[in-house]
Parts: sequence; structure tokens; C-alpha cells
Amino acid sequence: MALACCQGNRERKRCLIVSDLYNVSSSSHVRDKDTSAKIMLYVVIALLPASIFGVINFGIRALLLILVCVAVCVASEWAFEKLIHKKSTINDFSAVVTGLLLALNLPHTLPIWQAVLGSIFAIVIVKMLFGGLGQNFMNPALGARCFLLVSFAGTMTSFTYDGVTGATPLALIRNGEPVDTMKMFLGTTAGTIGETSVVAILIGAIILILFGVIDLRIPASYILSFAVFILIFGGHGFDMNYLTAQLCGGGLMLGAFFMATDYVTSPITPTGKIVFGILLGILTGLFRVFGANAEGVSFAIILGNLLVPIIEKFTIPRAFGQKKEVRHE
Repeated sequence: MALACCQGNRERKRCLIVSDLYNVSSSSHVRDKDTSAKIMLYVVIALLPASIFGVINFGIRALLLILVCVAVCVASEWAFEKLIHKKSTINDFSAVVTGLLLALNLPHTLPIWQAVLGSIFAIVIVKMLFGGLGQNFMNPALGARCFLLVSFAGTMTSFTYDGVTGATPLALIRNGEPVDTMKMFLGTTAGTIGETSVVAILIGAIILILFGVIDLRIPASYILSFAVFILIFGGHGFDMNYLTAQLCGGGLMLGAFFMATDYVTSPITPTGKIVFGILLGILTGLFRVFGANAEGVSFAIILGNLLVPIIEKFTIPRAFGQKKEVRHE
């Protein structure tokens, strides 16, 4: 049909040349020399500090969960595309990132079969059924985590550290018990595999910033708005120890730098990024302070993902002028 509008060999050649210049593809659309595969590889590298610390902190069981989640995510994407006779996209490393992020959001004691189920859900249900990379409306790893939380609340909220099963620091805070904020900062506490060490997460965040993978609009506005919300509505006034514990606990840093900044499920407009970050900060604060769960990051980001089209609609930059149409009589 593209050639039907062309008349003559010269016009046909021109049409063929133009068709070669344009490559129609799904989002995310980033004007940069880096490919999707290279960007995803940068994310994998940035997640290594948190992953390595998680294995050191929780032992070989954490490494097993990481390997299983990554392997199942890659295999699920390959099998799905094979089934529908679609070109394989596993070389873009997006499935590896999904598996790694999912594993870092799981307790190291989670049964392997539940991790397998969550990995399949992340790739097949959240990602591939909506068209693959660029078409998913929410972060696949967080979608799978919330699915597992709803389906297997017992195992997803059971945390063991140094052989002792107990509550996470945020749960202790909610019960009015004291916590050691330095241990929360370093990561020697109960929690999911990759959320406990703020130091390791910040090292990864610096890597993302240096590689130019993310800017600070979303994470900065997210963390700042959350801190303001906690100071106003947290019920502890300007207690810096309480604020520090809230910032270091519950996967806030992991979510702010690695999941809220996902190209596909976050706004592309500069103002939209800030609005998105503020929205996430308020939602996380609402869930933590007034909700039944001491967490809130995962649900806040997923809800924010659903509102991205509305945010972008109202934050698209307007043109400085308009060209008046000239009518010829």
C-alpha cells in the first residue's frame, strides 16, 4: 500500500528510501545512542551492589532465589515469543532486570515454587500479554510482587534474620518499638533480599546517574515529598530518628531509584516526572501512616503507573505560538 501512492520509478525509489529511514517501534522512545540492551545492562550492573549484599546478608538461599527468578523470567519470555512465533527479545536484558528486581523484592525464605510463579506472572501476564517491552502499563516486577503479596501473604511477610523470625523495622516502628537506624542504613536487618542496605542501593543509584540512565527528578521529588508528608502526618513531629527510619526502611530507596524511574511506566515530560514523584511520595505516606500495612512503596508505584497517562496529558509542553491557516479564495 505504501507504493500505491507513488507514480513512476523515481517516485517509487523515493518512497523506498523514506521507508528505510523510519523504524516504527513501541516505547520507550529515548533519543540517545544507547540501545535498550545497553541501558538494561547498566541497570543490572547498578543492581549488583544490592544483590551481592543481599547474598552476603541472607546467605546462599538469597542467591538461589535470584538465579531462579532471573532464569524463569528469561525462559518465560523466550517460550512465550516462541509460542506466538514472535522474534525473540531476550537479548535486550529486560527480562533479566525484571527477574533481578523481583528477587530483590522477595524474602529469602520464600518457597522456590512461589518465586517461579511470580516470575511467570511478571513476564507473561504483566509484560508479554500487553505487547512486550514498551507496552506494559505497570512495572512487571512490582506487579508480580503485589500478586504474590495478595496470594501468599503469609510467606511474603515472614522475615528471618540470623536464624530468628521477626518483624521488619517498619513493623516494629508501627508497634511503637525502637529501631537501630544505623543498622537499617547499613542493611543488617530483616527485610527482603535487596531492600535492606541503603548504602548498596545508593551505590547503584550513583552508577545509574553516572551512566545517564536516570535523572533525579523522580527519585528526588519522591523522597522529598514523602519526608514532608511523614513530618506533617507521621504523628512524631520533627523526630529525625523516626524520619530516618522511615526513609531507610521498606524498600523506599530501591523503589525510588530503580522502579519508579522505569522508562516505560513513568512520565516522559520533565514536569510530569516531578508530579509523578510527588504523587508517589504522598501515596507511600498515606499507605504507611493510615493504611493497614507498614509498607506501601509497591502499591504506591503501581497506582502511580496507572495515572501516568493523565499526568502526561496535563504536563505536555505547549508551543510558544500558533500558525494561522491562510485560506485561498
